[in-house]
Amino acid sequence: MRYLSRVVLLLVLLLVPATLPRAAPPNTNATPADPLVGQLLVASPDMGDPRFSHAVILIVQHSQDGALGIVINRPLGEQPIAKLLEAIGQDPKGVSGNVQVFAGGPVEPGIGFIVHSAEYHRAQTINIDGRVAVTSNPEVLRDIGHNAGPRKYLVAFGYAGWGPGQLENELAQHAWFTIPEDPKLVFDEDRAKVWDDARARQTIPL
Repeated sequence: MRYLSRVVLLLVLLLVPATLPRAAPPNTNATPADPLVGQLLVASPDMGDPRFSHAVILIVQHSQDGALGIVINRPLGEQPIAKLLEAIGQDPKGVSGNVQVFAGGPVEPGIGFIVHSAEYHRAQTINIDGRVAVTSNPEVLRDIGHNAGPRKYLVAFGYAGWGPGQLENELAQHAWFTIPEDPKLVFDEDRAKVWDDARARQTIPL
C-alpha cells in the first residue's frame, strides 16, 4: 500500500511551533454527507500491511482527492498536558493532568490531532457527524488542563492518508470493511478490545 506523505486536507498543524509556516489546505469536495466520513475503517484479519494490523481508523476526510483518517486503537502512553503545551511554545501555567497519546497513523508522526466529543467547539473544530469532532486549535489542550475541555477526547500523532481512488480500491479488495462510528468505540472501549468489538459489528462477510 502506498500512503500519502503530504495530505493535510482541511486540518492545520497542531503540535508544531507557531513560528513555523502552516500548510494551506488544498481544494477538496469532501462534505459531511460523504458516506465514508465518520465511518470506522476496520482492518481485515488478512491485512497485508503490518502497520495497519488490527487497526481501527476514524475517517475524517474523504473526497475525489483522497482520504484522511486517524487510528484510534494504538496508545503510546500518557504525557503531561503541560509538557505538550511547552513543546508547541505555549504557556503551561495553571494546567494539570495527563493525556493518553495515540499513534494516529504512519504519515507525518509529528502532526497532532485531537478527536473529541461534539459538544465542544472552537473556531477550528470540524464536526464530523454530530457526535465526534476534530479540533486543531492547541487551546483545546489548555482547556482540558483547566477541566473546561470536551467530555471525551483522544490525542493522536500522525495519520493515515490515501491518494485518489486508493481507499476505494482497498475496500474493493477487502483489505478493510467499514462500520458506523460509535463514540463508545472511539473513546471508551478498552483499546485492546476495539478491533475485536468492531469485527463483531461487521454485517457483510469479507
